[in-house]
Amino acid sequence: MIHEPVVAAMIIMALIAVGEIISIVTRARVSMFLVALIGYLLLIWIGIIPKSLIDDSKFIEVGVVLGTAPIIIHMGTLIPLKTIRSQWKAVAISLMGIVVGAGLILLLIPPMYDYKTAVAGAGPLTGGVIAFLVTSEGLKEVGLTSLVAISALILSLQSLFGMPLSANLLRRYALKFRNAVDAGTYTASALEAGIENVTDTEKVEKRNATWIPKKYQTNLILLFQLFIGGAIAVVLDQFTGIPYSLWALALGIGGRLIGFYPDRVMERANAFTVGMAGLVFLIIATMNDITFHMFISHLPETFLIMFVGILGIFIGGFIGSKLFKWDPLKGLPVALTATVGFPGDYLVCEEISRSVGRNKEEEEMILNEILTPMLIGGFTTVTIGSVVIASILIKTL
Repeated sequence: MIHEPVVAAMIIMALIAVGEIISIVTRARVSMFLVALIGYLLLIWIGIIPKSLIDDSKFIEVGVVLGTAPIIIHMGTLIPLKTIRSQWKAVAISLMGIVVGAGLILLLIPPMYDYKTAVAGAGPLTGGVIAFLVTSEGLKEVGLTSLVAISALILSLQSLFGMPLSANLLRRYALKFRNAVDAGTYTASALEAGIENVTDTEKVEKRNATWIPKKYQTNLILLFQLFIGGAIAVVLDQFTGIPYSLWALALGIGGRLIGFYPDRVMERANAFTVGMAGLVFLIIATMNDITFHMFISHLPETFLIMFVGILGIFIGGFIGSKLFKWDPLKGLPVALTATVGFPGDYLVCEEISRSVGRNKEEEEMILNEILTPMLIGGFTTVTIGSVVIASILIKTL
């Protein structure tokens, strides 16, 4: 009975649901992935569930189809280039953070372990789920399955370090910002950046216009568009040798720019939640061949990679902040979004604004000051930067 697809899928979804509840209770300090991955491994090691259970669920196929190229295309449609350009300093600082972080890992880890170990950790540390997927797929292709444990551990544990660091720095910045507002000496950076505050419905609709008339933008047609882009990305991968992840990202960004895709296309198709669930199944499945000994034996290099990588992100973020004349207390958390991701970056901003603001007006002012650069930083690192870094590094193995 346990091998029936619906029953098997329910058991795996139970792990994910427990992880989601714990993530909500801890305000994303403990990631859903950490709970789901550790729970799955423990159940396998103890012998409560068989390794074949996740394959029996058949839901992993959803991850293979929806959770790869289509979901990366969706990520490319999330934030328009205009917004990214208006927050170019946040983009530059976050990119400098992950580039220096990855560089420091590649410089310091190989002499102590080896280059393959460094690559296994660099991609996931500079971003999130998709970077892990790209890295784990590449490691398996070259027969380095045991190193997937490092990637999975970093994906699961990095927010435990990134969230407190980001919160501490942002709290200090928010207090500094509040004092500057009290003294009348501060101009909100959001205004300096010239972010468009569009309230006119016609302007919003014109900006989000696509080739396909709105009445034809049904769930199935939008899903078909996603598969068009996904198929093109996979075919281009085979013909050019450039990873499909990079092609998918470019197609998503370019597709929205020219009007082929609407913004948040996968959400509009009502397929994002199912796609993400399938992706989580796909990630959990990568742990099937990880033994308890492998898991324990890779803990030292995992923590060393996280220490070195976060130090590199700090260095890159600090240099970027000084270079672009930002307060490091603001620039460093933006760089650290690589280790936090969404919704962690939003929850940190919300918590800081609520705790530092002395009234609703101040809460909103602080949130407006810190939220946009943090979200743009997270988008840059998790969605774009980490995918590029992971895709390039895995090809060097």
